[in-house]
Amino acid sequence: MTKRLRPFILSALVVLADQLTKAWIVATIPEDGVGYSFLGGFLRIIHVRNDAVAFSLGSSLDVSLKIVLFIALPIALVSFLSFLIVSRRHEGELTELDLWCLAGIVGGGVGNLVDRLFRSLRVVDWISVRMYGLLGMEYFPTWNIADAAVVCSVVLLAISMLLVHRNGQGIGRK
Repeated sequence: MTKRLRPFILSALVVLADQLTKAWIVATIPEDGVGYSFLGGFLRIIHVRNDAVAFSLGSSLDVSLKIVLFIALPIALVSFLSFLIVSRRHEGELTELDLWCLAGIVGGGVGNLVDRLFRSLRVVDWISVRMYGLLGMEYFPTWNIADAAVVCSVVLLAISMLLVHRNGQGIGRK
């Protein structure tokens, strides 16, 4: 396997973990139900479906617009990021860590795209964390492994890129 394709191992693992956990949730917890509660309700495993994006933004959009914004656009973005990972065009600009972060974003994007394509434009979300009124929320909006992979990868990529541009070295530089 070439060095450029290795980050896709992370993409595949994210998609696999995301889809296996979602299948488990769908099979064991009724929709809109709470399956498990831990730490006095701080962490709940629930089954909800999101027909929009983060924080339910876009839930009232027309179906044709949802197809463009939630399927076509993500396919284009995942394709572009995949191209960046395998392309030699940006060699020297992107560190190895950057490439793995892009692969984490690709994996999360594909995980949620699978839901949108095969679950009537609805993503299975299942991790619920109590906020105790912080930011006016009793519970943080429910999320899944794909969401976590995207957020963690974007944060790590931003840190990496800030360090690269700041001192010319960066984490993971060759």
